[in-house]
Amino acid sequence: MSRTISGATRVAGVAGRPVAHSLSPILHNAWLEAAGIDGVYVALEVGEDGFAAFVEGLRRTSWAGVNVTLPFKEAALTVADEAHPRAQRARAANLLVFGDGGRVRADNTDGLGLATAFAEQAPQFDARSGPVVVLGAGGAARGAVAALQDAGCRDVRIVNRTLARAEALAADLGGGAAAWGDAETALQSAVAVINATSAGVADGLTLDAPLAATPAGCVVMDMVYMPLVTPFLALAKALGRPTVDGLAMLIGQARPSFEAFYGQPPPANLDVRALALKALGA
Repeated sequence: MSRTISGATRVAGVAGRPVAHSLSPILHNAWLEAAGIDGVYVALEVGEDGFAAFVEGLRRTSWAGVNVTLPFKEAALTVADEAHPRAQRARAANLLVFGDGGRVRADNTDGLGLATAFAEQAPQFDARSGPVVVLGAGGAARGAVAALQDAGCRDVRIVNRTLARAEALAADLGGGAAAWGDAETALQSAVAVINATSAGVADGLTLDAPLAATPAGCVVMDMVYMPLVTPFLALAKALGRPTVDGLAMLIGQARPSFEAFYGQPPPANLDVRALALKALGA
């Protein structure tokens, strides 16, 4: 069913680089249609050094706001006039809401999405039960580390190819930092490992993480959702590890974003995961 776009249509979107692969427009537009809301949600590619100018251009328009994806989550916090405590804690934001007078409010719903994904696909996981390894040290990793700590994890280990980045994240939020060459040691007693890097999103790279070092029962999650079963998750499955996919996290973080943009929660009776899987060809 097609919808009419009017002068009163409430517009929001997702901003990133690259962003053409994003399934967020499918989720939000399906919810909008099901709820009968006069709104639309689009994907916006932003120039590598143009994020601040992009937000400045939108803040005094009628746009509702934008979700923010790689590589702008840390920059998103710096352009905001106010921020939710969870965004301040993570020092990264994936949600910008535009308000009266051009004010920009930042939030980070990644942690909510992470918690939802684990609850749905690995309900046996308890963040308090042992070390969790986060691969990567960018904005997505920051949201994950903050969420894990808020859930009671006392031993978050940040592993990154650039050790200085991991150390900076650990200094900001707490936790341990390790270089990629020390990943095997970090993984040996982990109860979960989360890929928060962008490997596989656009560059075709795969992770060479030594998942075989993880103990049996270690939950393996990949924030990347295209393909749904990434090489990282395929290796985990081959090892017999329980897995959590990035699509569950995407949907989990999208729900509070939708409510922030359109003033009401998305319809609960619409299976947007099925729509997303169809788009993925899964």
